[in-house]
Amino acid sequence: MHTVAGCLLWAQQTLASADAAEAVLKRSAPVDSRWLLCHVLQRNSAWLKAWPEAEVSAQRWQQYQRLVERRKQGEPVAYLTGEQGFWSLELEVSAATLVPRADTELLVETALQLSTEDSIDVLDLGTGTGAVALALKSERPGWRITATDVDDATVQLARRNSERCQLPIHIIQSDWFANIPPHQFHVIVSNPPYIETDDPHLQGVGVRFEPLRALVSGKDGLDAIREIVRKAGDYLRYDGWLLIEHGFQQGEAVREIYARNGFASVATLRDLADNERLTMGCWKKDLKHVE
Repeated sequence: MHTVAGCLLWAQQTLASADAAEAVLKRSAPVDSRWLLCHVLQRNSAWLKAWPEAEVSAQRWQQYQRLVERRKQGEPVAYLTGEQGFWSLELEVSAATLVPRADTELLVETALQLSTEDSIDVLDLGTGTGAVALALKSERPGWRITATDVDDATVQLARRNSERCQLPIHIIQSDWFANIPPHQFHVIVSNPPYIETDDPHLQGVGVRFEPLRALVSGKDGLDAIREIVRKAGDYLRYDGWLLIEHGFQQGEAVREIYARNGFASVATLRDLADNERLTMGCWKKDLKHVE
């Protein structure tokens, strides 16, 4: 017979026995153990605490063991449960997309601060699960939001999340601006791939399970950002804003890319860990550098 308490103890010990290189698994073992058992039993954490001696069926114990062993190998909890919280939303996730991260909420916060108008046009490039676009729509129901992704499976996932959250946005398959019809948006936001091709972090816990196309962008990690900034002016209103998330060591390089491509008021914002995380700029066509 297996009890809730027994399952949690076994899982914590199993995850804590991971290789030293997977230290993050040891730190997160108590939380991961609870999340996975909540998922298997379809109960919340409060129930687990209230009923530590509750019996767990053999079938659910086996399911729990499989999930914990996969987590021990570094697979993200969100992929194991198929869900991830972002902003105030609970989103479906899959191995076709990145797992939404708390740092990306800075993109949402900043976009919301830029305009208090009830009706503006917003473009989210590389939407993934739809996290940023849907979070914006949840706060500004009147905003007209278009979201894109190059991968068909990801587009379908974002559409399911739109329906799941009952937040209607326009989602299309597009390689950045390739399939965007002529339009002038008030705000463009993007969390593009920005990791260097040979970055050793690609083999870290969780990341090695995520799709490379959504992570890697050339030798210096800036290929996608260069393309977005170079073409954004064709899709922005004069005085419109471009917001891009990037790596914590890329702020200076991204500011230079903005400045050479017609943007003013260029600034980089820091995340909760005090790392440079997001660069924004206001489109001024007459400032664009001519090669």
